[in-house]
Amino acid sequence: MQNTKITIREAKIDDLNTLRLFEQAIIQYERPFAPNLKDDPIQYYDLTNLIERKDAYLIVATIEEEIIASGYALIQDSKPYKKPEKYAYLGFMYVVPEFRGKGINGKVIDNLIDWAKKRDLKEIQLDVYAENEIAINAYKKRKFKPNLLKMRLNIAE
Repeated sequence: MQNTKITIREAKIDDLNTLRLFEQAIIQYERPFAPNLKDDPIQYYDLTNLIERKDAYLIVATIEEEIIASGYALIQDSKPYKKPEKYAYLGFMYVVPEFRGKGINGKVIDNLIDWAKKRDLKEIQLDVYAENEIAINAYKKRKFKPNLLKMRLNIAE
């Protein structure tokens, strides 16, 4: 891995099968954190739309053309009472298990941040489950700070 070249590139429609597998892996990983997810099959993302949108940047990390990671940035409007007016929202952060812990997610995040900076955006936001300590620590390494904790109560249980 040390001498292996990691390439970051924009996702293409031809990547959809792999990206859909990544999406399902994310859903399975997050199920323990989200007891309110519906039963399979579910989808989180409109991947085709994210590839085609001008205000989105869906990327993949590859090693020798094999896709090993993904992530996207999407320009969103802030609430009318918040600043800045627009921000980049990050999502679909995934690294194939055998490549985790090697800094690949950090490379994906840095690439997405660079994309946002080139669009003159001043803020980046993302969502992470409060109990997902691995993800929280990864984002903290990149200087993300907790902001708002959404809470829920299932009164039917």
